[in-house]
Order: sequence, then C-alpha cells, then structure tokens
Amino acid sequence: MAQQARAIKTRRAILESAATVFAERGYERTTIGEILVRAGVTKGALYFHFASKEDLALGVLDAQMLDVPLAPQAIKLQELADQAFLLAHRLQCDALVRASVALALDSGATGVDRVAPFQAWIDQVSEILMVAKARGELLVHVNVTDTAQLFSGAFSGVQAMSQILCDRSDLLHRVSVLLQHFMPSICTPALLTGLDLTEGRARTLGADYDAALRRREQGNFTEASD
Repeated sequence: MAQQARAIKTRRAILESAATVFAERGYERTTIGEILVRAGVTKGALYFHFASKEDLALGVLDAQMLDVPLAPQAIKLQELADQAFLLAHRLQCDALVRASVALALDSGATGVDRVAPFQAWIDQVSEILMVAKARGELLVHVNVTDTAQLFSGAFSGVQAMSQILCDRSDLLHRVSVLLQHFMPSICTPALLTGLDLTEGRARTLGADYDAALRRREQGNFTEASD
C-alpha cells in the first residue's frame, strides 16, 4: 500500500510539473525531457502514468473538474453561482487548474482536444439550468442552451480579463458582479432575493472545498499506507 501512496504522489508531481512547463512555454514547445527535469522523475515513471505528451495534456485539462462535489441547494440557481465561485477560487489557488485553463486556450496545442473542457463546463451549466427550469426558477423566455453558452463565455472572459489585469487577485469580486448582473435576467423575482451572490459566500465555499479536499487526500494516503 505504501507503493500505491508513492504512485499517487508521483502522478500528481508529474501533472503539476507538466502544467507549469505548459504554462511557461506553451504546449507545442514543451518537451517530455523538460517535464522530467521539473518533476524529478525517471522516464519510466512518467510513462507508467502517461503514454505521451498529449496524454499528459489531457490529464492537465481534467484538472478543471471538481474533486469534491458541491452540496445541493434549495434553489437550484444557487448551485450555478456556487459552481462559478468555486472555479474562481480554484483558479486563484490551484496552479494545476490555472494551467488547465491556459492549455485549453493554447491555439498551438494541436492534437489535444481543447473543446472537451469547454463543453464539459457548458454541459454542467445546462444541467443546472434544466433542473431550475423544471422547478419554475427561470423566467419563461429563458432558453437553456443559449443561456448556458452565454454564461460559460461570460465567465471565461471575466477570468481572462482578471488574469491580465491583476493575476486574478480580484476574480471573486468580478464573478460576484457577473452573477449579480446575470441572475436577474434569468431568475424569477420571487426567488432572486434568496440567492447569495456575494464574495463572502465565495470565500466560505473555497475554504470548505479546501478542507474537504485535504480530508479526502489524507484519507487516501492513510488507506494506501495501511
């Protein structure tokens, strides 16, 4: 089991190193050799976990997906706000998630499916909106598909602007502003006041997520060490 714990640690180290080099040099200019040096592992160890540079890139792109699920909310649209807040928090705090977004936007990453992470985010938003519509939370004119694409694109633009202007230090505020302008255009007025779209909620969600992730990782390490 100790060997399993080492394998988990090695895989994470390789992914983080690949993410760093992809972010610094771009996908096309990055070599496996550079990743090996940054990770401090052998070629055999890397290829045990990843078959190719493309496979490594896909592993980095997968980092955008949540490691710990969010709690269900009485108002489904709150879950949409919470998803956005939590992704903003992870973009601020997790280098692997930041590299994943950068890689998805890297036009030089030929051969890598950069559509998948965008589509996964749109699909997540669509699922929330469909449930919200069934519950009567959406205004009658709202088209779920168009709205999911609009929100995903707006979030992508806001995070990109925040990155350029201040290395995402104000991203929680910008996402809060986005939600406060977006939600009134889709949410029924009776439920709108029940939504928490503040930076305070974003910070609480981030702290809770980090704590849950630490507990899960500690549990995995303990099981692997037994």
